[in-house]
Amino acid sequence: MKRWLVFASVFYSALIWASDELQPEAYSGLSELKGGVAQQHMVVAAHPLAADAGYQILQRGGSAVDAAIAIQLALTLVEPQSSGIGGGAFMLHYDADIESLVMLDGRETAPMAADGSLFLEENGDRMGFWKALIGGRSVGVPGVLAMMAEAHEQHGKLPWETLFEPAIALATDGFIVSPRLHLLLSTFPYMDVNPAIKAYFYDAEGTPWPVGHRLKNPDYANTLALIASEGVEVFYRGQLAEDIVSAVQSDSSSQGLLSLADMAAYQPVQRLAVCAPVWGYEICSAAPPSSGGVTLLQQLSLVERQQANYSGPLDPLFIHHFAAASNLAFADRNMYLADADFVEVPVAGLLAPEYLDERAQLITSEALLSAQAGVPDVTLSRSFYGTPSQPSTTHFSVVDANGNVVSMTSSIEMGFGSRVMVGGFLLNNQLTDFDFVPTNADGELVANRVQPGKRPRSSMSPTIVFLDGKPVLSAGSPGGSRIINYTAQAIANVLLFGLTPEAAVAVPHIVARNTSVLELESPGIDASVINALSDQGYRIQSGYQNSGLHLIQLGSSLEGGADPRREGVVRGE
Repeated sequence: MKRWLVFASVFYSALIWASDELQPEAYSGLSELKGGVAQQHMVVAAHPLAADAGYQILQRGGSAVDAAIAIQLALTLVEPQSSGIGGGAFMLHYDADIESLVMLDGRETAPMAADGSLFLEENGDRMGFWKALIGGRSVGVPGVLAMMAEAHEQHGKLPWETLFEPAIALATDGFIVSPRLHLLLSTFPYMDVNPAIKAYFYDAEGTPWPVGHRLKNPDYANTLALIASEGVEVFYRGQLAEDIVSAVQSDSSSQGLLSLADMAAYQPVQRLAVCAPVWGYEICSAAPPSSGGVTLLQQLSLVERQQANYSGPLDPLFIHHFAAASNLAFADRNMYLADADFVEVPVAGLLAPEYLDERAQLITSEALLSAQAGVPDVTLSRSFYGTPSQPSTTHFSVVDANGNVVSMTSSIEMGFGSRVMVGGFLLNNQLTDFDFVPTNADGELVANRVQPGKRPRSSMSPTIVFLDGKPVLSAGSPGGSRIINYTAQAIANVLLFGLTPEAAVAVPHIVARNTSVLELESPGIDASVINALSDQGYRIQSGYQNSGLHLIQLGSSLEGGADPRREGVVRGE
């Protein structure tokens, strides 16, 4: 077995910094490879109990959407640092009966009272990240519940209330605190600013509950029971909406702008996925306000245009092409991509074959450390100022017995979100995904600036790959802006190198985000490879990466792979 397929389980008690961005969900070790094969249906999700919840629904005849809803409701409880009903999500859904793909956008929205000064100090300086994050200021209108309700209305089979049963049972009976959750509770900063968080996650002495402790959440059970019986109206226009707004506006760390009118006005959006042909496949992913789909498609298209023969996924030539393509794609991402309902985003121009041909010529034999944005067919004035996108997110893939596919990525942004807790769940801090400063030094407007009702740019990249019109792969990952590299590399590992899903998600990561640094996951990449890339001119940074890739490959059977870096598992039959 190759060296990069062998893992030892080990835990570290430190937050890991990589390049210029904090990875807040501390590295918690690597497990053995995790995969599985099934004939009828399959779930791959980030926690065994959440995967079991989705699997139960599939066994009861539920659709892929039904299972996805059950998974998300359970993840809110058992993986609270990463996602939840207090956050947002993007879902790609393939309907096998009509052979149709849609994207559902459940991204959070900014309050109508918010503007470009939201994250500025009184003197006009950019606010510090932690000051911006902690408290009600950073909370956007949660969108995942509304998105799931719309998906259920269109594609659900089982009754709405049935989908809540697994999570309600878990919240009532309790679940066992895992090593990963205990580690995060032990190391994560600013967890003592909210009384509800302290009372739930810590004992009377302020010590996080130990591994093996049974943690019950009656408040969340009551919240779910209310939504199950009354629908999402109670969350957006009823008692839960009032509780959320009160918590946000009265938070002791920072009072937010979220209002009852903002909650009531929220609507999920059905969008067209962005798609492009690569290596004979049609790869489809999330459209703006996600930057993930366009950037991922650009990156893989640029690698394809190199027309090189690689010895494997860690061939130095492939790493070079992958990194250079990623830097070029990120340069365009940072300049152009934002919420297309508020600013013009040249998606067609960025994915036009002629434009990609032109950009591909910039990849030479020399290291490409820092790329400039190109000029696609639609020329817009865009300025980049930088967003501290954080990797507290989750991804799950589902295939049901009828061949329907869900690829869904969900997030509350930073680990444990804004530190505002209400009804047994955490609220997001997604507004910090906006650029903090609305203009650059020349006074030009930044595409991803804060605007009332706008959705912040995301890197979430739920993806479905097609061959001859049929889905053959569902993929995605958490990881902040690294999501794009994680997902693109896993897709290449399957489509280009022929790896199984379980092997594809375990290959050491290659991360390049146009920051002049090439991040290579360690351990796992031979010193000879690192030396060759250093000699080529790359500035190498080695360390742990914190992906959560969850893949399902569709063919004569279903084959799943769960990322060994997290707690995820494969369930199917």
